[in-house]
Amino acid sequence: MLNAETLKPAGGRQIIREGKYIGVMGNWCMGYAKVNPAVLPKSLAYNFLLFCVRNPKPCPVLDVTEVGSPEPRRIAPGADIRYDIPEYKIIMKGEVENE
Repeated sequence: MLNAETLKPAGGRQIIREGKYIGVMGNWCMGYAKVNPAVLPKSLAYNFLLFCVRNPKPCPVLDVTEVGSPEPRRIAPGADIRYDIPEYKIIMKGEVENE
């Protein structure tokens, strides 16, 4: 039986990558930071980063990937945000377009 609370982040990402879990992860990997990644076009990224730097409590920046790279190398080497997130929303112009 899976004990999500004691999982290490790499183990949790592997379970998600294999398609074995979709859902909320609030009780996963206790003691590790949980993030809400934001993937933006390059044209918007600087302004968003500036907003986060000026508002560090509600919007902490833990990593910034290289343009086109899905790997957050600083906080999760080997991770791939395209496959290691169980659910996400695609928001365009303030509206949810897809999940």
